[in-house]
Amino acid sequence: MGAIYRNVLEQIRMAFPQPVSDRVHDSYFVHSIMRAVEAVDAMKSERPILGERGELDYHTARLSRLAEKGRSVEAVTQELVQYCSGLTVWGHPRTQQNVVPPVTISSLIGVLLASLYNPNLAWDEYSHRVGLAEVEVVGMMAQLLGYDSERAGGMFTFGGTGTTLYGMKLGLEKSLPGSMEHGIREDAVVFASDSSHYCRYNIAGWLGLGSHNLITIPTTIHNEINLKVLREQAVQALQSGRKIVGMIATLGTTDAFGLDDLQGMVTLRNELVQEFSLPYCPHIHADAVIGWAWSVFTDYPFEANPLGFRPRTVRALAGACKKIRHLSLADSIGIDFHKPGFVPYISSLILVRKKEDLDLLQRPPDQMPYLYQFGEQRPGMYTLETSRSGGGVLAALANLKLFGKEGLRVIIGHIVEMAQLLREHLESHECMTVVNRDNFGPVTLFRVYPEGVDTFQIKEAEMHDVAFRDILLEHNAFNRKVFDFVHQEGMAGRGVILSLTDCYRHTDYGEPIVALKSFILSPFVDENNVEAVVNKVLEARKLLTLS
Repeated sequence: MGAIYRNVLEQIRMAFPQPVSDRVHDSYFVHSIMRAVEAVDAMKSERPILGERGELDYHTARLSRLAEKGRSVEAVTQELVQYCSGLTVWGHPRTQQNVVPPVTISSLIGVLLASLYNPNLAWDEYSHRVGLAEVEVVGMMAQLLGYDSERAGGMFTFGGTGTTLYGMKLGLEKSLPGSMEHGIREDAVVFASDSSHYCRYNIAGWLGLGSHNLITIPTTIHNEINLKVLREQAVQALQSGRKIVGMIATLGTTDAFGLDDLQGMVTLRNELVQEFSLPYCPHIHADAVIGWAWSVFTDYPFEANPLGFRPRTVRALAGACKKIRHLSLADSIGIDFHKPGFVPYISSLILVRKKEDLDLLQRPPDQMPYLYQFGEQRPGMYTLETSRSGGGVLAALANLKLFGKEGLRVIIGHIVEMAQLLREHLESHECMTVVNRDNFGPVTLFRVYPEGVDTFQIKEAEMHDVAFRDILLEHNAFNRKVFDFVHQEGMAGRGVILSLTDCYRHTDYGEPIVALKSFILSPFVDENNVEAVVNKVLEARKLLTLS
């Protein structure tokens, strides 16, 4: 009588990869994955999305309920595939939407292997060689970015926000020792530029500092932090008795690929320590989640240019490296492999110059009595997360081995070359202007203007002259209409999908400047796809002018 549930259990067991090799079931497992991949592949077309993109019925979704009976792997797979309908194909050459890359086969295999055997990076007892792989990636990146790999440390975390959160948490423990146990008992501030990632607000809030203790520094026309204003604000904070938790240096802003002067920030920090005889050293975290990949060019012979990049591309790569090469001056660095590392979400590494800094976050063993009785690698004693997947680690390691330094140079060089070509094409038309022309990455921000506008003068006038406020707002609205048309055409397979930024930066009189945005991250983009952007924008402009 007690065997009734066993019939269902046998069916459930068949839905798992078998713990002991079974060639028949192993084949079933592989074919189940193949069927899912084939079903998704059937959704591909010339359009840069899978299947169809329809209206999303959230009301019906909220009424979903758990069924009484389960279903077969095959039936569930068919349903899951439908959830891919409407997704953007990031590797499609018609996609230039934002900082989301296509992913390699090797990185997918890394995620699959980690998902199959579910290592937990909290402890090497639960991760074994996958934990070793994390240390390997830390060593590779420390050497690439200029840290001493013997002294450096780090771990994978929940995204770029997580890397900056760790950086500022280390700064909090340095400036206010014991705050992990006793809480924040003094007034303290964090500095970041107005072009830095908006996660700065979350970080200040979630650390308990409060977003009002985040001091946002304006950027120069080159989208880098204004060091003069930073010094003034830092001095004012110290003179008023506030502690400086840290400074966030952005190496590759999301909107314009702005690069802060990290060397200048470190020099300024050191001068403040001496000038005010600080008993602590404010922490400098380099948010290089995008810019880290340009480090592969720090030893590239630009004059010889053995890979044969175009002269304008060489100049752009060399210009970025002028700032990227100073990453080793930062106390910690944030790295996203799921951006210019071409791996699936989530794969983010917080790298610290001195691994002993992580001891500031360590909890006493008696708080975790059922863990860490042995083993050499026990990051769960100081990480914010308890459970950490090995997927991001194996995916990152897979691509670092797949590309090597040369492969990363080729793919980064190519996307920068395509961005430079786009700028050339845009600037060959009098009605368009590139607004981040002094930045060197794969992102291009540009504006398009109606008939009769002097685009050689308008950019400066809109930025600085309050008398142009109404004209700026009209042009903002015009660019939004251009974007709407281009987006609709791109989704229909008749152009390229771009992004829009509602605020590239503010004018001197406080108004946001709207810009169209091309972020090239697909290795499949070529010159014809670049030309398609310009042609479709011109088509939109013509239609809007006629209407």
